[in-house]
Amino acid sequence: MSRTPAVVQQLKIGLTCALVLLNAPADAKSPRLGASSHQNAAAPATVYYHTEKVDGVDIFYREAGPANAPLVVLLHGFPTSSHMFRNLMPLLADSYHVIAPDYPGFGDSAAPDHTMFTYSFAHYADLMDGLLEQHHATRYALYVMDYGAPVGYRLALKHPERITALVVQNGNAYAEGLKAFWDPIKAYWADGSQAHRDALNFLVAPATTKFQYTDGVTDVARIDPDNWLHDQVLLDRPGNKDIQLDLFHDYGSNVPLYPKFQQFFRERKPPTLIVWGKNDKIFPADGATPYLRDIPNAELHLLNTGHFALEDQLDVMEPLIHRFLDREVPRS
Repeated sequence: MSRTPAVVQQLKIGLTCALVLLNAPADAKSPRLGASSHQNAAAPATVYYHTEKVDGVDIFYREAGPANAPLVVLLHGFPTSSHMFRNLMPLLADSYHVIAPDYPGFGDSAAPDHTMFTYSFAHYADLMDGLLEQHHATRYALYVMDYGAPVGYRLALKHPERITALVVQNGNAYAEGLKAFWDPIKAYWADGSQAHRDALNFLVAPATTKFQYTDGVTDVARIDPDNWLHDQVLLDRPGNKDIQLDLFHDYGSNVPLYPKFQQFFRERKPPTLIVWGKNDKIFPADGATPYLRDIPNAELHLLNTGHFALEDQLDVMEPLIHRFLDREVPRS
């Protein structure tokens, strides 16, 4: 049967479209059913994993972003490691050189026997300083959380001129922030007795590790259980409990430095973003608001979550952090 001119013309158009699609690059074709509308977006930055000796100690760190970009140093809390920053780092690395180290006794850094090595916040600050010196870092923003606050603020006292900005997540520098949770730890500070040391064993138990991730969180389904399993495996390594108990005792050495930390805030007034889980029982919001006494222009966000706010509030925190750094951190 003969075809009409109109039908022939439609067949020609159909064949032309098919040939265009067959010869087009893969990313130019129509998306598959159910494919993300963002499938052509740039891939997340690659995170690299390194270990360097600093003063004879193996220090593990994660690193991402352009080497010539402004440096942001991420300092983790207890009982985690640089693992807590695994999701944030690729998001910041589009514009920043990001380094997240593990302290000795945490994560993948060395964990020497506590009888042969001084586990203290002063020592941690020296080792982090040494790592940054090996990277020739002379200017950097600090992201401090939990234990990261006294480590970072001790760094700031050593090199106040190097600090370009602060991001504070549940990191204390004020006596108001040490509430009832700290009472048994304060008892250990007072006399250092074995009885008070033994009374803190619960702080490295699985139930407490899980509590730190889930307490105060509005939707626990957003928290990956691998978090507390990962941390607990490391806490349960032979000898690690004594490392942590030594650090609980030494945390008391940070409190007399609070006035010096606060003096640094007042005198240097570093650009500061505070993103704080307000339901945290370990570092409650009572410790967040006093920063405004010494850094009146600090940006404060109290988030409806607990201790490890990045785990369920990353979608809220990352834009706040990125915009803050973009606005405040010098590009050269």
